[in-house]
Amino acid sequence: MNQIEQTYNGAVSVNQESAAVRADFIKKTYMHVALSVLLFVGVEALLLSIPAVVKVGLSVAQGWQWLVVLGGFMFVTTMAERWAHRSTNRTAQYGALLLYVVAQALIFVPLMYIAMQYSGDAGIIPKAGIMTLFLFSGLTAVVFITGKDFSFLRSAIAIGGMVALGLIVVSVIFGFNLGVIFSAAMVLLAGASILYQTSKILDGYHQDQYVAASLGLFASLMLLFWYVLRIFMSMSSSD
Repeated sequence: MNQIEQTYNGAVSVNQESAAVRADFIKKTYMHVALSVLLFVGVEALLLSIPAVVKVGLSVAQGWQWLVVLGGFMFVTTMAERWAHRSTNRTAQYGALLLYVVAQALIFVPLMYIAMQYSGDAGIIPKAGIMTLFLFSGLTAVVFITGKDFSFLRSAIAIGGMVALGLIVVSVIFGFNLGVIFSAAMVLLAGASILYQTSKILDGYHQDQYVAASLGLFASLMLLFWYVLRIFMSMSSSD
């Protein structure tokens, strides 16, 4: 980690604090991840109950409109991460996390609606959610049990993300389905991101940045959930 990542207004990284401080930071970080998931579920349920929102979501989920949506989502993600990491104001940090959760809920609307209405499996979303949490917990345990530094994954994640984005853009422009193999590859990419974000918790933040740490973990968790759900949908449609 570079000096900018290890310090924040002169504060040292959590890894250099006492064991009690590190434990408290980890507890707060994962509590905020859990709260973010609960908020996401609530906001998503609300959005799916509004026909106009669902209609708009489905209408922009294809063609060039989807590229605009993805561009907007990426912009919001960048701004939220910047606010959460750089602001010393706790209200601004929570605002950034709230903004990101709502953005995730909005972009999930068409996928969730299609999963519920056309998958043929009424329990497909809970099943995908349970599998996602199982994978997330397992990957988190690997980091904390082994104590291994997964920061080396940063470059691979960045390159993989750019390649994936390029494939998504090409698929939208030329109108072809990337398929279950792509989804499986994205699950691996999301898993690598979870390993990296978890490993970064203690070295990349100071003790008051648990909101920013939770945002990074939540982002990786939602990426994993998106593609796990797509795999479950592919399996359901092939039955």
